[in-house]
Amino acid sequence: MEEEDQESNVNFISCVCFVRQGVAKENPAKATLTQEELAEVINEMKSGTRDDEDDDSDEEGERMEVDTGTGRGDEYNFDDYDEEGGPVGFGIDGVVVAAPEENLDDEENDSEAEDDKIKQGDNLILVGHVDDVCVNMEVYIWNKAEGSLYVHHDFLLPSFPLCLEWLNHDPSANEPGNLCAIGTMEPIITVWDLDIRDSLEPIYKLGSKGNRKKKEPKYGHRDAVLDLAWNQAFPHVLASASVDQTCILWDLDTGQPNTTIEVFEEKVQSVKFHPTEAHHVLTGCCDGFIRLFDCRDPSSLTESFKRWKLSGEIEKTVWNVQDPTYFAASTNLGEIAYFDLRQNTPIWKKSAHSEEVSGLMLSPSIPGMMLTTSSDGSMKIWDYNLSDAKLIHEEEMNIGRIHSMSFSPEDSNIVAIGGDNKKRQFRVIDVMERDHVRRTFENRA
Repeated sequence: MEEEDQESNVNFISCVCFVRQGVAKENPAKATLTQEELAEVINEMKSGTRDDEDDDSDEEGERMEVDTGTGRGDEYNFDDYDEEGGPVGFGIDGVVVAAPEENLDDEENDSEAEDDKIKQGDNLILVGHVDDVCVNMEVYIWNKAEGSLYVHHDFLLPSFPLCLEWLNHDPSANEPGNLCAIGTMEPIITVWDLDIRDSLEPIYKLGSKGNRKKKEPKYGHRDAVLDLAWNQAFPHVLASASVDQTCILWDLDTGQPNTTIEVFEEKVQSVKFHPTEAHHVLTGCCDGFIRLFDCRDPSSLTESFKRWKLSGEIEKTVWNVQDPTYFAASTNLGEIAYFDLRQNTPIWKKSAHSEEVSGLMLSPSIPGMMLTTSSDGSMKIWDYNLSDAKLIHEEEMNIGRIHSMSFSPEDSNIVAIGGDNKKRQFRVIDVMERDHVRRTFENRA
C-alpha cells in the first residue's frame, strides 16, 4: 500500500486525485505515431516554446510571481529547484523518433497484457510527480481487494502540475470520457485523455497566451492555475482559480471563458461547486476571505456575494456533502474553521497544525469525521460537530512536507497522500485501520 522511490535531488508529489471505479477502459489505447508524425509534433512544440518566449517578454509587467509571499508556489521550493539545475518539464530534444523498421505496435506477452488490463474494481489515482528534471502525471492503479498499487502509465508534462481534476465531458465525443484537467505553473489548462497511453499532447487546452505573429488573441488566465473544480450537474462547466487573482468558469463545449470573477485582492487557491446547488461556487483566497458566488447572474457577481474572513491565507475550502449548509476551510497558519452559510462568522475555529493545512476533508460517508494534512508532515483525524472538533488521531506520515490529499469515491476511508520526502513521497492508507479511529467512527458508517 506504499510506493517508494529511489533518492534524487528533487522528488515530490505536488497533487493527487482519486478516480472512481469503472470509468477507465479495460485496455487503454496506445498512441502510435509514424516517424513523420512524431517529428511534426516535436517541431510544433519547439515552435510553440519559441513563440511563448517571445510573448513572455511582453508579459513581464503584468504577470504575477507564484513564489511571492507564503502562497502555494513556496510550498514546492521552486527557487531551490531552479538552482539545482535542469530544464523545467520534459526536453523535446530527448524524444526519440523510432526508426521505420521498428514495430511500434508489438504486443506484450500474455502475462504482461493481463497485468495491463484495468479491472472494474480498480481505482485510478492521478499523481503529479516532479523527479529531478522529469515532470509528469502518473496514473496509478489501486485495488483495495488485491492490495495492489502501481503505475500503469504516465504523461510527460511541460510544466509543474499544481492541481488535477477528473472529468468525463469530452466536447468532441458523444459519450462520457475519462479525462483529466491539469493546472500548472503556466496559465494554460491542459486536458488529457486517460484512456490513451503515451500521448505527447493534451486533447485540448483552455486559454491562450496569444501570439502577435499569428494574430491569435489572448484569453483565459494570465498566471499559474492553483485549483480546478468540475461541475457534475453541468458537465460542460469547469472552474479554475489562479495566481492572477481571478476565478474563471469555462464552457468546455466552446473552450472559452463563460464567466470571469475578478473581485479578489490576492491569489485564489481554492474553488468548489456546491454539491446540490450547482450554480453556487465557493472560493478561498490569499487575502483571507472565503467567498460564495451565485453564478446565475454574472453581471451581479461583483456585488452580491457572501464572504467570511480568517487570519492568514485560505488554503482549502470543502463542503459538508451530508449537509451542505455547512463548509470548512483551512489556512496557511495551521488553522481550521467550520461555517454555517446562514451566519457571518465561523461556528468554531481552532489551531490544528504548526504549519499550513494543505489537505482538508469532511467525510462524505461518516458523520463527524474530518481529516487534515499539513506541510508539518502529519495527518490528523478529528471528530467534529457544531460545537468543536476533537482530535482523535495524529500520525507522522514520513513522506516529508505534505502537499496534497485525495480520498476514494467508493470508500472515503482510503486516502492518497503526496509529499516531498526524496525516498518516499506517496502513500495510500486506510484510516479505519487505526484502532482509535475505528472505535470512534465504526458505528457511524
